[in-house]
Order: sequence, then C-alpha cells, then structure tokens
Amino acid sequence: MDFAVEVNNLVKIYDKKVRALDNVNLTVEAGKTFALLGPNGAGKTTLIRILTTQIKPTSGEAYVFGLNVVREGSKVRKLISYVPQEISVWTDISGYENLLIYAKIFNVSHNEREKIIDEVLENMGLTNVKNDLVRTYSGGMIRRLEIACALIIKPKIMFLDEPTIGLDPVARKIVWERLNFFKKEYGVTIFFNTHYMDEADLYADDIAIINQGKIITRGTSEELKRSLGGEIITFTLETFSLKSEILQEIRKLEFVKDIFMENSNLSIVINNAEIALPYIMDFLKNRGVSIGKVSITKPTLDDVFLKYVGTRIEEKGRISDIRHMRYMIKKG
Repeated sequence: MDFAVEVNNLVKIYDKKVRALDNVNLTVEAGKTFALLGPNGAGKTTLIRILTTQIKPTSGEAYVFGLNVVREGSKVRKLISYVPQEISVWTDISGYENLLIYAKIFNVSHNEREKIIDEVLENMGLTNVKNDLVRTYSGGMIRRLEIACALIIKPKIMFLDEPTIGLDPVARKIVWERLNFFKKEYGVTIFFNTHYMDEADLYADDIAIINQGKIITRGTSEELKRSLGGEIITFTLETFSLKSEILQEIRKLEFVKDIFMENSNLSIVINNAEIALPYIMDFLKNRGVSIGKVSITKPTLDDVFLKYVGTRIEEKGRISDIRHMRYMIKKG
C-alpha cells in the first residue's frame, strides 16, 4: 500500500519535560482525506509541524511518501503544502498579488505563473475578486485564498491546521467543496485537524483521535460510531452527578455496553433502547435518582470522542479566539 504518511514511535518532548507526542504510530493512505481529532494540547499541531519539517522529533521517525522528514526535509518540502491556523496572506495587496508572491517563493517558472495562478483562482472560486484588496474579503474568501496559495505547487499532500475554524457553516461548506474538487482532480492527500466533529464526519475517509500525545483509536467515522453500540439513552439528572457506586451498578447491568457522565448528563450505550429504557428508569428511581429529561440517539462522533477522551471538544472559546485573531490581523 502506498502511504502518504508513515510515523514510527514518534516522540516530541519540549523543555525536557512536556511530552507532546508519546510513541505515536500512524499511517495515512495516499489519496485519502485524513482527520486528526483531539483536545487542545493533545499534540495535533506538533505532529503536523514535524511532518511539515518545521520542527524535529525527539526520537522516532516520520516519512512523507517514503522520505524521512528530518534527513530528507528539502525533498519533503517539494511535495507538501501547509496552511496554518494563523493568517498567511497579506491583506494590503490583492489576491492576485499574493499568489504572484507565493509563485515566486515556490520558484514557479515565469512562463507558467499566469496559467497556474488563474487555475488556482478558478479552483477556489476567487477569479472575480482577484484584483480586490484582501482586506475586503470575507473570512471564508481569505481562507480560500490561503488554500489557493498552498495549491500553486500542486502538492502531493496538503497539511491543514484547522482549515475552517472561525468560519460560518456556509463558508466552511464552500471551502470543503473546493478542497474536494482539488482532491478529485489531482489525487492530493489531505491531512487536517479540526475542532468541528461534523467536518471530520462528512469529509474524512479516516479519523484518528489523539489525547495526551497518544493515538488512542482510529477508523472511519462509521467504524468509530459502531464501536459504541446501537443506541444511546441520555438522562439529564436533577442532581449534578451520581455516586460512583451507582455508576458501577449500572455498568454491570447485562444489557449495558458502556456508560459515561458529562456534567449532569448520564449516557448509557445499549443495543435496544425501547426494551432497556423502562428498566433503567425504575433502576434509577429506586435509588433516589431524580431525572429531568430523557433522550435517545444513535452514536455520533461527539459521543465517540467523549468515550475515548472523557470530554467533548471545547469549540466556543477556541473558535472565538481564532476568529478574533484573524480579524485583528486582517485589519492590520
């Protein structure tokens, strides 16, 4: 199998004490879209920065299309593009001028520049605004321009660090439509991390969850959701939590596959909610547990993340920080 990324026992330690990556092993198949999910500080950005040759690992090895990212970094850089969270275009010049600068940075031949710039502008839906100042662009248009800059060299693999964070749902959809078009047209591999579970669910062929520097599970979205079981009954309790003894009793019930608590919500994974619900209701009431609300759902990627990490991804504060940062940079 042709791997775009292969990581073996990768370790990264900062300041001789912070273990950002802890013996990570990972492969990503060429031509696929791969999503890396994890809470803040899990090691996502560190892994991307190693794979894009920005930093060196403490130990272990990483390869991009068979090239060692440390020993053959210059060759790796010819195959990859990287779009960071931070704004990576100039806002006081036009979109076309940004692309021209990047074409020169990437040593695109003079004879090919105009053709390639026109092509990526068309691919990203920016032809009509190519001569407008970037400061007049919307957030989604800026992100598409940044991706257009990364597409100039027609990379074999694109690394995207939270590619749509801070964008509204419509802008996010447009960005991914354009990325998928490029993937289909040129067979590019896409490696991204994200705080949006629906984004990973919709667009990733393969997903890995990382926590505290370790890959703790991976699979397709459907495989990960099936790993939880058939249905989830969520009880919103009037008390904030349950005694550990009661949780252990619930866990030992024959039909219970898994349980997890989040604040005052008790979620129980079972195969058949219709049969199990009356029994569980009686079980809780007999132990003096007051129930405010009950809901039944199929497992989601959020539920998978909660099971393996123990918490949900905190989107609100992170996204508002990124949106504010990019807005301030855009203003200059």
